Amino acid sequence: MTLPRTTAARHHTPRWTKWCIALGSLLLIASGGSIVAARLLLSTATGSISQRNLLGTVRTTEHVQITGPKNVLLVGIDTRPGWNGSQPSRSDSIIMLHIAADHTHGYLISIPRDSYVAIPAYDNGKYRYPGGHNKINSAFAFGSAGLSGSAGLSHGFELLALTVKQLTGITPDAGAIIDFQGFKNVVQVLGHVCMYVDEDTTSIHVGHTADGKTAVPYKTHQDGTIWYKIPGVTPNFYAKGNHCFNPTEALDYVRQRDLLANHDADYGRQRHQQQFIKAVVKQVVHDGLTSPTMLPELLSAVGKTMTVDSGGISLADWAFAMRNVNPDNLVTIKTNGGRFNPRSVPGIGEVEMLNSTSMELLQAARTDTVDQWITQNPTWVATS
Repeated sequence: MTLPRTTAARHHTPRWTKWCIALGSLLLIASGGSIVAARLLLSTATGSISQRNLLGTVRTTEHVQITGPKNVLLVGIDTRPGWNGSQPSRSDSIIMLHIAADHTHGYLISIPRDSYVAIPAYDNGKYRYPGGHNKINSAFAFGSAGLSGSAGLSHGFELLALTVKQLTGITPDAGAIIDFQGFKNVVQVLGHVCMYVDEDTTSIHVGHTADGKTAVPYKTHQDGTIWYKIPGVTPNFYAKGNHCFNPTEALDYVRQRDLLANHDADYGRQRHQQQFIKAVVKQVVHDGLTSPTMLPELLSAVGKTMTVDSGGISLADWAFAMRNVNPDNLVTIKTNGGRFNPRSVPGIGEVEMLNSTSMELLQAARTDTVDQWITQNPTWVATS
């Protein structure tokens, strides 16, 4: 078995994960009101979602209630079909979904995957991690080391949740693992997604040859950065303005970071992902939830992307309680103000340090005072 590495190498995968996590949570919330209005649809929607104990020892009480503020830990992982535990699986994206006590609005708070944190000691039965400091995305890898399938998912999530709790003081009320590969099906069911592109964007992943055949326009290094332009291939280009994307174009657009007109790299991509999430959810609510022919397929596609620990509260109760939260009432917040805060750590490489304001944000999620925090830090709210 190859144990999780703690080297400087960054693991790069297609970065659909971040928006997929948020999209999954938003779809669950946005569909709540309509589903509760039709109990049969509620049963269909929740029945397609895989439920599993992910929080494990993180959960501190059996007497849970749906009332009051809620924090849901959303995790995207980079595993592929056939994952057997012989290779480490890191959490590619980590988002805390905070729902205010009135259950009418919420906040999506990303914890950067390279955040340098203390990871507690953990024994999953096959591998014992002694504890130490590392990138937060390694917590899932250490927790799942040597395991596969549902056991790997459960133990990986549990150690990550313990790490988040130790970092923030937040005991998640529920959790979900998102399979970002599956969300391609959600876009395919919708057919297209319309949104505003806020800067000229050139694709390094998808293009076409002179005879119209699809081809990759750039050769990239192992870390995903550009190596050289491939002759004879014209890259996809998304000009600033309104666009209706087909599934291939949509997924391609939200992956781009290298050739953005504003040269804002990862933070531009994160902003585009957030904008895309809301565009998709609004279209789901407008087209999908009102279409008796599209809805069953859409609910099935959404349900198959998620593994959920509902924290001892039924998914039906979650849907009913969150029925007044809609996409327009969800605020996305830029951790570290949208600026990379690096440090080099021997044996690990370049990591990201959460600054004091980011830690105050996470504490505000714990105390349900995020709205007050935003009043003091309005520029940290991502536009959409």
